[in-house]
Amino acid sequence: MRATATGVIALAMLLPVSAHAGDDALVTYKSLTPDVALEAAQSAMKKCRDDGYQVAVAVVDRFGQPQVLLRDRYAGLPAADIATAKAYTALSFRRDTSELAKMVRDGQMDANLARLPHIAMLAGGLVIETGGTLVGGIGISGAPGGDKDEACARAGLDAIRDKLDF
Repeated sequence: MRATATGVIALAMLLPVSAHAGDDALVTYKSLTPDVALEAAQSAMKKCRDDGYQVAVAVVDRFGQPQVLLRDRYAGLPAADIATAKAYTALSFRRDTSELAKMVRDGQMDANLARLPHIAMLAGGLVIETGGTLVGGIGISGAPGGDKDEACARAGLDAIRDKLDF
């Protein structure tokens, strides 16, 4: 009986260790569903259309990969690429691109960062967060000014806010 008790104690001591070791091998993360990403993009585009602007809207996932890209019929040729770059930039720097653009203008950030691939230090890109976790970015291009692009992006975020906050 003493050997059995010792074996049970030894086994019990090993179980937490092996469960803990497995925890280090896997990562769990939150991600936007395609439906929620599409809803954000459509709401952003609707705001821009209501304001009279033809734009492109991009939503990137937490890894910077495009999840949704919408381009209105008369949006400028580079609008889709710029919208995607704005979303990617906001995600990468974990800041709204209007703030990043201001930091570059004020000399708080090296302007050479804007030369990195897929980076656009122009207003119109916002981070998408939920519960303190970064899950993506949204970018708009095509309105006459980054402030207008940003207002449309904010409308996209507002449309999905109740699905993100908990």
